[in-house]
Amino acid sequence: MTSYLLGLDAGNTMTKAVLFDLQGKEIGAERRRNPIRFPAPGHTERDADRMWQDSAEAIRALLQETGVEPSDIAAVSTSGYGAGLYLVDERGNPTRPGIMSTDSRANHVIEEWVRDKIAPENELRVQQRLWSGQPAPLLAWLQAREPGLSQRTHRILFCKDFLRGKLCGVFDTDPTDAGIAGLSDVTKQAYDPDFFAALGLEGWVGKLPEIAPSTAVAGKITATAASLTGLLEGTPVVRGVVDVVAAAIASGIRAPSQMSVVAGTFSINSTLHTSPRIDRLPLLQSPYPVDGLYLATEGSPTSASNFEWYCKSVLGPVVAAAAEDSGRTIYESLSSRVQSAMDRPNNILFLPFLFGGPNSAPAGFIGLEAAHTSADIVRAIFEGIAFAHRLDIEALSAGRDVASVELIRLTGGAARSQPWAQIFADVLGLPVEITRCSELGALGTVMASAVGIGEYAN
Repeated sequence: MTSYLLGLDAGNTMTKAVLFDLQGKEIGAERRRNPIRFPAPGHTERDADRMWQDSAEAIRALLQETGVEPSDIAAVSTSGYGAGLYLVDERGNPTRPGIMSTDSRANHVIEEWVRDKIAPENELRVQQRLWSGQPAPLLAWLQAREPGLSQRTHRILFCKDFLRGKLCGVFDTDPTDAGIAGLSDVTKQAYDPDFFAALGLEGWVGKLPEIAPSTAVAGKITATAASLTGLLEGTPVVRGVVDVVAAAIASGIRAPSQMSVVAGTFSINSTLHTSPRIDRLPLLQSPYPVDGLYLATEGSPTSASNFEWYCKSVLGPVVAAAAEDSGRTIYESLSSRVQSAMDRPNNILFLPFLFGGPNSAPAGFIGLEAAHTSADIVRAIFEGIAFAHRLDIEALSAGRDVASVELIRLTGGAARSQPWAQIFADVLGLPVEITRCSELGALGTVMASAVGIGEYAN
């Protein structure tokens, strides 16, 4: 009998069900798009039940496509985007739509906390900066505008924990998700009641998920989940890790000399430290389930999602169809054309701030001329996104307790394009290494599950 590990990774745009063998080789993958709802300006939401149904469908399709017997699945684990918010009742059913980490409805909440001078002290309590896509400001916003929601809600969850709860009926979290959510003391890996009291969120404390080890078995596949997914009832479900941490683990990040860079919906740039950074608080901070280290992250919504917008909104389905007729995706087609534009001058400046920029800087192109081709424009997009990463990395490299980085492990959309990866190396001035696996979130969380079932010591 051959054993396999199944990882379910739900990002901001796609949920992936991926099967690996016990050596980490990818056997197969099924993907389902996660539709985003925009019920009001600045609001980005998701139908949590729809995400679960699509995830179950992806798992069933994966088993059918690979021909793997459910009895050969040794363990299942989940990963997902950090922050945002999923609220459920006692049966694990959503009490409102899920909120994405890209949501900005709570901007004014953060502004009020800064104005009232309660932000700095409470940022120190969770060892990271407070920002609008985190659960705390979102809870404050909901508390003021959706009366009765707290009474209907039994548990506060994050993306991966909602899906794992649907698989095994246990709705808790791990230190990586609780940390990156900005709700727990990263050093103690526990909640601080003073944090919630200071922000007027005492009523939610009893609804916080228990924090338990990332590599422990949380529960087993329930009969209901088995009927929906095709998995075997009783299969172990390991708690798993948040996607930022999963990408770093799967990239082999083990030392402060290595930096994890993810070019996805967000620019995600992370370094390892022997203790949490408090001299200059990063955007995100989390315990790292390797060697007792901590992961500090700077990020912004300025990465490959800008390129995806250009492909979909500017070029449109006709261009995408033409690329697919040639046997390639539109992304692969454009990437190959960029190579032809690398040897000629290009003064186009692209500002990758379609989803928000520093000090409300606008997005757009500067310096376009009639002689420019689509390859020149895409090259400018690639360069603009790489420089946006550099802005975040420079912020991560400021202060006293900084990592001495010698190389970068690049994942996400840019890692699938040789010219784009080279642009990253040129802009950042460091060697860039690419991983062989394409689904790093799923791989990182199944590495946790392999430890959880005793296949590996760590």
